[in-house]
Amino acid sequence: MKALRFHKAHDLRLEDVPRPGKPVGDQVVLKITNCGICGTDLHEYVAGPIILPVTPHPETGASIPIILGHEFSATVTEVGPAVSTVKPGDRVAILPHLMKAGDYYARRNLGQFSAATGLVGLTWHWGGMGEYAMVPEQNVVKLPDTVSDEQGAVVEPSAVAVNAIDNAGVVAGSKVLITGAGPIGALAALAARAAGASSIFVYEPNAGRRARLAEFDGLSLYGGSADELINAIEADTDSGVGVDASIECAGHPLALDLCIKATKRTGTIAQVGLFVDKPQVDMFKVCEKGLRLVGCWGNDITLGPRLVAMIASGKFPVERIITGRVSLDDAVAKGFDTLTTPGNDHLKILINVAG
Repeated sequence: MKALRFHKAHDLRLEDVPRPGKPVGDQVVLKITNCGICGTDLHEYVAGPIILPVTPHPETGASIPIILGHEFSATVTEVGPAVSTVKPGDRVAILPHLMKAGDYYARRNLGQFSAATGLVGLTWHWGGMGEYAMVPEQNVVKLPDTVSDEQGAVVEPSAVAVNAIDNAGVVAGSKVLITGAGPIGALAALAARAAGASSIFVYEPNAGRRARLAEFDGLSLYGGSADELINAIEADTDSGVGVDASIECAGHPLALDLCIKATKRTGTIAQVGLFVDKPQVDMFKVCEKGLRLVGCWGNDITLGPRLVAMIASGKFPVERIITGRVSLDDAVAKGFDTLTTPGNDHLKILINVAG
């Protein structure tokens, strides 16, 4: 089968590799349909290996070269004898955290925080940028006919966004600020709207990305003066107190500072974006305002059925973040290289693995 494998930074190779063998136990064999290119994949492409294991991973045994791809949809082709929730022919999406049985965090459905966890498409033998993959049953979520393969490929980043919205306590009537309108920020905006937020402010300096989000309904978009945004938030909130919650998706110190300024006293900031360098945080202001600063990491694989139901309802149109489609043959030149070009305004490029 064809698979796109990471060897070293700027060295992704489309290679012919063996297909998965016969599944045993809870294993599920998948024929991949669509796979998204994630920011994590881009970081590995530019500066890796970072997460990708150079020596065998202590839990999975996988090491580079590794098939990338942890955001994908697929069709089940074969299942192990212990599998009960899916069968050959079922269409599925993937949530990639491989939870170790009996682990402290896995027992609490928080396997993404376990030091023992593996990740499909990063520290596992298989990924979505190959024609076939094998994963444990717990990592697949069945898709109904009302959810497309392309929507299914966006389930994983959607889980990251919904996890952030949950951590921030966004409910009907909430006023929300989102900093950074990349794919996760865009999905967070859609998730906030699905949760019933009454006002959604988005700050994004990239004019092209702002233009893309201008096609979404119910967003107030800003990208210039931070003071202009703060003034708008004060005018929109009771007594000018600020937003109830901020979702920081940029991973930039200035964006976090903006969230601290814009969030009301006793409000919540969900930190989703990852910083390249250690930021200086105005902890005096965090304390003085009684803010809750919550770190967000990955997603809970038990979110799958809820996410699929949200997408199927039409209230969470995740497909709107898809801004490009490429073949597996063109994934590097038209996918990775495009997304790592400074100033590009793409949100999510999908690889059409099935052709």
